[in-house]
Amino acid sequence: MAGWSCLVTGAGGFLGQRIIRLLVEEKELQEIRALDKVFRPELREEFSKLQSQGKLTLLEGDILDEQFMKRACQGTSAVIHAASVIDVFNVIPRETIMNVNLKGTQILLEACAQASVPIFIYTSTIEVAGPNSYREVIQNASEDQPLETTWSAAYPYSKKLAEKAVLAANGWALKNGGTLYTCALRPMFIYGEGSPFLYGFIDHALKNNGILPHNSKLSIVNPVYVGNVAWAHILALRALRDPEKAANIQGQFYYIADDTPHQSYDHLNYTLSKEWGFCLDSRMSLPVLPKYWLGFLLEIVSFLLSPIYRYQPPFNRHTVTLLNSVFTFSYKKAQQDLGYQPLFSWEKAKQKTMEWIGSLVERHKEAARTKTR
Repeated sequence: MAGWSCLVTGAGGFLGQRIIRLLVEEKELQEIRALDKVFRPELREEFSKLQSQGKLTLLEGDILDEQFMKRACQGTSAVIHAASVIDVFNVIPRETIMNVNLKGTQILLEACAQASVPIFIYTSTIEVAGPNSYREVIQNASEDQPLETTWSAAYPYSKKLAEKAVLAANGWALKNGGTLYTCALRPMFIYGEGSPFLYGFIDHALKNNGILPHNSKLSIVNPVYVGNVAWAHILALRALRDPEKAANIQGQFYYIADDTPHQSYDHLNYTLSKEWGFCLDSRMSLPVLPKYWLGFLLEIVSFLLSPIYRYQPPFNRHTVTLLNSVFTFSYKKAQQDLGYQPLFSWEKAKQKTMEWIGSLVERHKEAARTKTR
């Protein structure tokens, strides 16, 4: 299928921009449409080089704008839907999250049907599978196990419903008489240079004498490097475009991990930053059980105050569970169906992320020196 094109939503984000950089290398790909609400100036400058080659088109607009999304999909061969509002700590209003993550996905699916776009790849999340209880141990789980989040928190709930909508849309009739084929990728916790979460932890530590938070001592997870998640999207796209492979992939979801060692979130942050003098907080912390129920009390306080004041608890039952669960997954199905193998080794991913953290440290030191002049 010569001269094909691809639309990527969330193209200015942590993952989306890496999908764009890999897509540029795809053969016979004539046009990449990079869509986001707004592109940062430095990313716009980087992408402008690709624009000058005529391969990349930047589209700025709202995913909830139906007419805009229809125009974005017109004449496109495939869609990678990576746009999402990610909110683990319930800071963003619930309505915003539900609108972007669920309604935005539904609008995009309808736009694909009207524009006869035959391929739709959805960036889901491990959180659609749980964890539902810090007492439950899930290790090396696979797609065959019926795991589904029971939390009503806006982020996992919206992503769960959006993924269901995407997979249910597999087999939809397109306006031109063709058929829509979909799949979803469920990455583990994504780390790497530019990670908003990692940036938040490092920024907090820089303002706190290099001491990292130590809130997830009991967790065991298998984080995944951002470059490998982007690579999995490229392989899913290739597979859905290949008639011999597509039949096994249509309507399926895949866990995406790599060879990063299984560890706690805190240990990952420490491993990636210890070269720059960071250390974990060694002070005593509240055990998980009382912290869980304290989180519940804080949720009640937040609810009672909601008519007059928006109180944001520092943690809740959901975050305590997330940060203290044994929750790891296998990527064998992605290997078998998509031909997925991590593009970046753990050592390479660690090196690249550590170098980025080093640049944050240097920037912080330079800002401190400027203040003292």
